[in-house]
Amino acid sequence: MAYSKTAAKTASEEKKPNGYFEIPTAQDFVNLIIDRDVRVLYTVGAKTVEKLGRFGINTVRELRDRKNEVVRLLGKQGKMLTDLAMGIDNRKVIPYRPEDAKSISREITFQEDVSDYKLLNDVLLLLALCVEQRAKHYGLHGNGVVLKLTYTDMKSLTRSRSISSCEDAVSIHNEAARMLALLEQRPVRLIGVGIYNLSGEHGHQLSFYDILEDEINEQKRELKKALNGLKERYNLDFEGHLKDIYRVDTLHKTVEYMRRYKNK
Repeated sequence: MAYSKTAAKTASEEKKPNGYFEIPTAQDFVNLIIDRDVRVLYTVGAKTVEKLGRFGINTVRELRDRKNEVVRLLGKQGKMLTDLAMGIDNRKVIPYRPEDAKSISREITFQEDVSDYKLLNDVLLLLALCVEQRAKHYGLHGNGVVLKLTYTDMKSLTRSRSISSCEDAVSIHNEAARMLALLEQRPVRLIGVGIYNLSGEHGHQLSFYDILEDEINEQKRELKKALNGLKERYNLDFEGHLKDIYRVDTLHKTVEYMRRYKNK
């Protein structure tokens, strides 16, 4: 919780995955970030860091102290950054309505890099279940699956596939797993999955009710089999605690347990 959008984003990073952090005023924000790397500021990426670094500007304090130079160097972006460095952020908050979203996704950052791609595949299933639960809550269906991966060197990859309809965890997981299998196997810090091209209209034709019913039953059987596999590998009753898995804090704790269990 914070007084501005940038400060709120910073606060959300302070106590991950399940803590609470508050930045009530601009001065509190400045006190928190003043001696941090300039990357802490909104929109500062690798290229901006490189430009500033050439002039010996590496921290928020240095950026504030050399405001005029930063504005000359970066123009409008420089003015925005120096404002943020002083806690000034007047951007309006636009209320978020989940039903208007273009995509639904869930991702997780590991506390340590993961090299076991079987574990990553298992984590994808849990993430797919979270995506399914949210999609069903809002009555939405997707027409594509997206996979996101960030390696230990912070290089991020995104892969996507269009399919006729995807809202169940089995379909989402299967597509994401296929894409994961095609990627270079290096240590991973973050993994995520989602669905896009959302609609309230279901992709199946209602005249094929019997076929659709068989498909749903097959998905349930496949999901049950997959959850039993997780239970055998990690000695956890996933099927009996799915409602808990949907919570961000429980999901993070569960995945960390799985990671440590595999490393025993």
